[in-house]
Amino acid sequence: MDKQDLRIVYMGTPDFAVESLKCLVEGGFNIVGVITMPDKPIGRHGSVLQPSPVKQYAVEKGLKVLQPEKLKDEAFIEELRSLNADLQIVVAFRMLPEVVWSMPRLGTFNLHASLLPQYRGAAPLNWAIINGEKETGITTFFLKHEIDTGKVIQQVRIPIEETDNVGIIHDKLMMLGGKLVIETVDNILAGTINPVEQSTLALGELKPAPKIFRETCQINWKEKNTKQIYDFIRGLSPYPAAWTTLQSPNGKTQEIKIYEATKESVADDTNTIGTIITDGKNYLKVRTSDGYIKIKTLQLSGKRRMDVNDFLRGFKYENEMRMC
Repeated sequence: MDKQDLRIVYMGTPDFAVESLKCLVEGGFNIVGVITMPDKPIGRHGSVLQPSPVKQYAVEKGLKVLQPEKLKDEAFIEELRSLNADLQIVVAFRMLPEVVWSMPRLGTFNLHASLLPQYRGAAPLNWAIINGEKETGITTFFLKHEIDTGKVIQQVRIPIEETDNVGIIHDKLMMLGGKLVIETVDNILAGTINPVEQSTLALGELKPAPKIFRETCQINWKEKNTKQIYDFIRGLSPYPAAWTTLQSPNGKTQEIKIYEATKESVADDTNTIGTIITDGKNYLKVRTSDGYIKIKTLQLSGKRRMDVNDFLRGFKYENEMRMC
């Protein structure tokens, strides 16, 4: 079978999923349908509907788009079945019921942003950096009942540099993901794939990648050391961003998001954890258990993101002010 004859249904929603769809379209593959999330209400009153990045690209290319509220809806299942797909590809979408992923004769494969079986779950990029990993990657694998557990088709590894944040790794894997999706489809067509059980790839303790919530993003100055806090900040930057509370001596508090920082080690220091040190002009750093986090970019609640120099111009420092 030629690639023009292979009927593909593509499923995805965010920017990360656009690159793979773009590679398929530009590679001449036959995309018979695109499944994405329903348009999202935005604005003060939710009166404006925002289409997903995948939908925007699909509409631009004249592709058929389906946006089911529920993936088990009978009308959607019948419409999906009518597309008569040979293969389904999933990139950053949602959990599929068996009636959907088992439909194509060649199966359904997913592109996951980790080196499975490590970091199964919704936020693999964030957790790999938060945990201080030195490398990560992408995996294509066939879907089965349990989430992110199917047989692995192919993987690509990349290093995580000391200064990388999740935005940088996201973009690197997004581009590599498009190429890997094409390679995987080509190999499926050629009949050269040899999927392997994830248990054969497991090395050491498996680390999960659960969904990240607001409370997940709060910096724990007391229980984490300098390196752990530094990794935590870059693992959540630029989105959703690590946050902390600035507390004044009078008890007044203000939430601050930290997007960029550096770390400093110290031998002996009498300052307590959370103590703020600043010259009022060029630097602001926070005491940790074994050093300092020097903040470079931050955002006050309700304000714009800014460099620490701009922040300090309007910041009135008070003795005994601290981060908590």
